[in-house]
Amino acid sequence: MITAFTFCNELSGQEKKIVLNGEYIGQEEPKLQSEIFALGIVSKVDEYEFGSVFSKDGNEFYYGVDVQGKAEIRYMIRVDNKWSEPTKISFNADYSYNDPFLSPDGNKLYFISDMPLNGLGDKKNIDIWYATRKGGSWSEPINAGEIINSEKDEYYISFSKEGTIYFASNAETTDSTTWNFDIYYSEFKEGAFQKPIRMSDSINTDGYEADVFISPDESYIIFCSYRRGGLGKGDLYVSFKENNVWSKAVNMRENINTEGHELCPFVTGDGKYFFFTSNKDIYWIDTKILENYRSNSR
Repeated sequence: MITAFTFCNELSGQEKKIVLNGEYIGQEEPKLQSEIFALGIVSKVDEYEFGSVFSKDGNEFYYGVDVQGKAEIRYMIRVDNKWSEPTKISFNADYSYNDPFLSPDGNKLYFISDMPLNGLGDKKNIDIWYATRKGGSWSEPINAGEIINSEKDEYYISFSKEGTIYFASNAETTDSTTWNFDIYYSEFKEGAFQKPIRMSDSINTDGYEADVFISPDESYIIFCSYRRGGLGKGDLYVSFKENNVWSKAVNMRENINTEGHELCPFVTGDGKYFFFTSNKDIYWIDTKILENYRSNSR
């Protein structure tokens, strides 16, 4: 038996059924047309939801929410095929936490925060942090360290299955170009991240590149960019790796990008669904859509 309840969609006045049992929070799975994910549960008309991530086994779901200008991370857990209600992770409430992403082994939750290194006082620039599993909860935040973090901003984390971390940074910008974020990667070797490497010009431009998702096998990459030829305030682009070379990134126009802002890409561990944020809600679509862009990237 499936447990459900109804609510009235404030935008349309139509009743919607919310299901809390089954895979993907019991939602009807999308095809090749993007749809709002878990309307009324996760995506709400009066909130701004950011990046989202499912655990590999599909039993945990994390996402960011802007609450009156301060970001928090919420999570839902499936036990005996039943999902819990969204719950806030209780880190220090004086600071923002966003862009959650699980490490390849699922034992660390990475995210970004404006929290100072000592956890006290005024907010600082945005760094990458993580928490480790501690019984049934997460530890206090741990800074990812100066190899990854700079004196400027780093954010939105993604991992390959080998543990290479991909993220965005404006570390190499000047005061006049501070919004020119680029995408970097850092390999994990001998128990430590190595010096980050800026990705090639197939990915990065003199514009804004951030919010990167790398496929576990590093065969494709999806990211947000604001550049000439885009459709809106920020579009999603995709590039494919062939013969160890990244193809020129192409705009994911159909069914993805709008005149608004698209960001925060994520593909589920089973490879079936592509999640992203669009105009302040979380959307999802069948990953078969990615094949539509492969030929255009050559």
